[in-house]
Amino acid sequence: MTSRPLRLTIFNHKGGVGKTTLTVNIAAALGEQGKHVLLVDTDPQCNLTSYLLSDDVVDDLLDHSGDPEGQTVWTAIRNVYEEIGEVAHLDPLPTSIDNVDLVPGDIRLSQFEESLGDSWTSCFKRKLGGFRAITAISALVEDIARHSQEAYDFVFYDAGPNIGPLNRVLILDSDFFIVPVACDLFSTRALSTLGQTLKRWVLDWATIEALAPDGVYLLRGKPHFMGHIPQRFKTYGQAMASVPAGFFRRVEKRIYADVIAVLKELRPPLAQGTGSERRLGQVKDFSTTAQRAQLQGVPISRVEGGNESHKTQALHAFRSIAKAIVAQSRG
Repeated sequence: MTSRPLRLTIFNHKGGVGKTTLTVNIAAALGEQGKHVLLVDTDPQCNLTSYLLSDDVVDDLLDHSGDPEGQTVWTAIRNVYEEIGEVAHLDPLPTSIDNVDLVPGDIRLSQFEESLGDSWTSCFKRKLGGFRAITAISALVEDIARHSQEAYDFVFYDAGPNIGPLNRVLILDSDFFIVPVACDLFSTRALSTLGQTLKRWVLDWATIEALAPDGVYLLRGKPHFMGHIPQRFKTYGQAMASVPAGFFRRVEKRIYADVIAVLKELRPPLAQGTGSERRLGQVKDFSTTAQRAQLQGVPISRVEGGNESHKTQALHAFRSIAKAIVAQSRG
């Protein structure tokens, strides 16, 4: 592990694949293994923030995010959006999960996202304001990592379910991205455009990077595909029943054809291996236990009440995924 925290995004532009739940549970498993994790809620819907903080705390954060003493991601980047200053320093909030901190989200990120399309175009014209906007969230994370008492090992961006301009800069600022795939036809079909979209973003950013004025802060620009996580499948009898086994095979074919093979064409290649080799783990459908976890603001394995078998299975599943992420990041 390098001293610089690695940035990851769990990303699939199809909604309903459980990105936020995955993010929380993976972060908890990494924290359990002694890794320090910073979660950055970059989805205007604020699902991650709502998962980890009580409703009254979230309401208070949103009510005061425009104040100088605010504590959301909007507080930090507002000056850049309004073109009146630089990114403001922000101290992340501790969570109830060991070794996991949070930069709360904000519904006003939707305003910021609307402006990022023009900012992207401005970068091609070498305008500094465009670069400041495109890199604002990245600069916020850089500042937190530099000044925090915690030596973060991982930063996770919690991205919304779209291929819009906000997710473009988040992916391009990530060292790695992970694709969750739910057990349904629409989820696998969504993969068909994922690789080509990411390839286009990387190539466009390479052009912008070449045009950038000297000394300008830039995104990292080379998001490597770490792997995929099949989830929300149901099993009947044996753990590898015919339905999930067939689903895994379909997903792995699509992952290779639509993501790995496409990103291998880049120089340097941003993906390698086969679909099966890039399966980081698997997460079954934990049904009401997962819902209880969201209501209680805890990882699935720490739910009060609920199905004990589900909690044990979740504990082992996310521990395995966390270990795979650490191993891949070292490689």
